[in-house]
Amino acid sequence: MSTQVLPGPVIKLIEAFSGLPGIGPKTASRLAFYLLRAPQEQALNLAEALQDLKARTVLCARCFNIAETSPCAICQDETRDASILCVVEEPLDVVAIERTREFRGHYHVLHGAISPVEGIGPEDLKIDALLERVRREPVREVLLATNANLEGESTASYVAHLLKASGIRVTRLARGLPVGGDVEYADEITLSRALEGRREI
Repeated sequence: MSTQVLPGPVIKLIEAFSGLPGIGPKTASRLAFYLLRAPQEQALNLAEALQDLKARTVLCARCFNIAETSPCAICQDETRDASILCVVEEPLDVVAIERTREFRGHYHVLHGAISPVEGIGPEDLKIDALLERVRREPVREVLLATNANLEGESTASYVAHLLKASGIRVTRLARGLPVGGDVEYADEITLSRALEGRREI
């Protein structure tokens, strides 16, 4: 469909949707036309949710998870074990691990994985902040819970190498996670077994 015959606001919305990961021009057009036909309240609720997302969320200054306040609720929870730090790639990984109710330590979110193909190096991640945190806090174990794919494994190896000299115990999620799988898509049982069976690196 030629966008020249469409009103400007529709074109703008299609272009906005097209800029999202995994959404091509056809899906973007379908979403835009769905919202055009939807009740005004539904469209306004979506607009308000998007505004709230940017206005009312922050990165926790300690663990870099997304939150409404900094430090986040997990970092402020005194019942959790601050000596165990679980390192994950993305905030959604925290959500997945929390669903298991097996892990009661703290987190550190890297916001990605080392990927030379995509031009992402260690300096683009929250690795320096992790090293500083380990020096500053009473951490005795770092659990590397990066994804079981090439990028995740490379990131875990890199971080483990940096932590070796510190004398801190460095563990990795057990192979309950399938190779090539993402932590955020794993079910609770698989993640629970992976947490229980973590191993030294």
